[in-house]
Amino acid sequence: MTSITIYHNPRCGTSRNTLAMIRNSGVEPEVIEYLKTPPRRETLVALIAATGNPVIDAVRSKEALFTELNLGAPGVTDEQLIDAMVQHPILINRPIVVTPLGTRLCRPSEAVLDILPQPQQGAFTKEDGEVVIDANGQRA
Repeated sequence: MTSITIYHNPRCGTSRNTLAMIRNSGVEPEVIEYLKTPPRRETLVALIAATGNPVIDAVRSKEALFTELNLGAPGVTDEQLIDAMVQHPILINRPIVVTPLGTRLCRPSEAVLDILPQPQQGAFTKEDGEVVIDANGQRA
């Protein structure tokens, strides 16, 4: 059985679409609702490093708290950004997916397709009606 973990927010459409694409590959992932069970600092640092992206990409810059905490100011360090995400998990960008093929911040949700070990098992349409996988199991 393939092990896949998704750091998920069920209120987020991108996160819901990503979870649905994982399930469409025939795998039931470990779902971590990170607002209820936030990752520890060490876990968050490891997840961000595994994505290969800068720390700022893991921060929800459109969240009001980002502005309130002045996290976009010049000179804000990666450590300060991580501290803010640990203290305020709502600032963690989502969904983050971990599979045997890699770790991705899945924005857009289709980014998950690059790291799923198993192909899609059927057509897939996002909640907004956008077709992602056609009836032949190919990307649209």
